[in-house]
Amino acid sequence: MNSWQSYALGSAFFAALTAILGKLGVAEINSNLATFIRTIVIFLMTAAVISYQHKWDFAQVSQRTLVFLVLSGLATGMSWLCYYRALQLGNASQVAPVDKLSVALSVLLAVIFLHEKLTLKAGLGVALILAGTLVMVL
Repeated sequence: MNSWQSYALGSAFFAALTAILGKLGVAEINSNLATFIRTIVIFLMTAAVISYQHKWDFAQVSQRTLVFLVLSGLATGMSWLCYYRALQLGNASQVAPVDKLSVALSVLLAVIFLHEKLTLKAGLGVALILAGTLVMVL
């Protein structure tokens, strides 16, 4: 298994825990406050990792990189705000699959904006994700 595959599986595992733990955590408070608390924890955890690795090198961050990271952060923030509100209002077993439509949307956006090739295998995978999401939420 390649290292990117190990990290991707770790991401999937922790994202699954995020749905369950988030549903429990958002049960008694405002979803935006829950997102804020989660963000503080992520900030502190990431700062600790960067400190441990001695990687505080802002000189390598170009203006272009900064713009895209800020935009990505804004998109992440909106995603999390929507996700926690959806968890508060719906079942985790329904919210999580709809959230994972981001996989299909990411492939589509990568084809459009990054000019990545859509292979038959990837197209079939996207179609199956869409079909699976429909089956799980209807």
